[in-house]
Amino acid sequence: MRDESLNFLKTLVNTPSPTGHEARGQRVWLDYVTQFADTTFSDSYGNCVAVLNKGGSPRLMLAAHADEIAMAVNYIDADGFIYVRKMGGIDPAITKAQRITIHTRNGPVKGVVGNVAPHLTKQDKERRVPEIQDLFIDIGVSSTKDAEKLVQIGDPITLNDEFELLRNDLAVARAFDNRIGTFAVAETLRLLKGSKSKLQAEICAVSNIQEEVGLLGARQIAYSLKPDVALVVDVTHATDYPTVNKAQHGNTKIGQGPTITHGGCNHSEVVARIEQIARAKKIPLQHEAMSASSGTDTDVIFWTRGGIPSALISLPNRYMHSPVEIVSLKDLEKIPELMAAFSQSLKTGEEFKVKI
Repeated sequence: MRDESLNFLKTLVNTPSPTGHEARGQRVWLDYVTQFADTTFSDSYGNCVAVLNKGGSPRLMLAAHADEIAMAVNYIDADGFIYVRKMGGIDPAITKAQRITIHTRNGPVKGVVGNVAPHLTKQDKERRVPEIQDLFIDIGVSSTKDAEKLVQIGDPITLNDEFELLRNDLAVARAFDNRIGTFAVAETLRLLKGSKSKLQAEICAVSNIQEEVGLLGARQIAYSLKPDVALVVDVTHATDYPTVNKAQHGNTKIGQGPTITHGGCNHSEVVARIEQIARAKKIPLQHEAMSASSGTDTDVIFWTRGGIPSALISLPNRYMHSPVEIVSLKDLEKIPELMAAFSQSLKTGEEFKVKI
């Protein structure tokens, strides 16, 4: 990966972007994509769009969500300990004993999620899995009044784990879900801007908000943009590690390329075009099946208005929704290559329809 792109990815991942409070991360994304776009803008809730070849046809939306799972200040007790509420799929069992930052209007406040030492619990007959209401945060104060001088109810909270290169092409971070997606759509614009090939389609790269709490931003921006076709980028579960049931969850491996999902919201003709392009470009693709839903923004984009032909491209991710998500940067680089080639394959006025 080129140095400028890697530095952008690091900055994007390390910039806190808790769901519902994505502005800081969106600023990083907009500052990067501006150099590759004809125009950029954001809407009332903070969905951000970068447009290339404005006025072209068809209009292609490349979408990924900017938000990360987080917590929020919910209650402060008499001794200044803070209790929290979930924002997205936080796992309380792995959130204990973590260093955190509370993001306030007056700046960051450091703290830790408390954890009772095993010496004090060894008499317990059975150690139960904690629930979110069991977690408490220590910010080093001793009263409600002192805590309220620093934080207020509703302030978002993120874990402090940041981007690191592990070894080979593997990287670890707390929030690859889904900054890898917003990175990929930005890099797609970069590849298209630098290409000598004539682009006929209008490309709308989108960094949308609040996926983790209901696929909300994608609904807003898909309705506003009225795209003719959409590609969604997200992470998917890598299953190439111990205890994962492959018969139940599929066989998806890190280092074997991105995945394409089949069925449901994934338009068969859009998927077929992606597969054709991947073969032509020698881009390895893995395949996933879905049941009623994909669990991604594709689920809401595809039924917007009269139906938007859509497809989901995913990056295999080990240990999703944890502070130690692991992805392959080589897999990640294949996604912008694939989407740029798809963009260039579109002919003026082209429509995708299921063949009957």
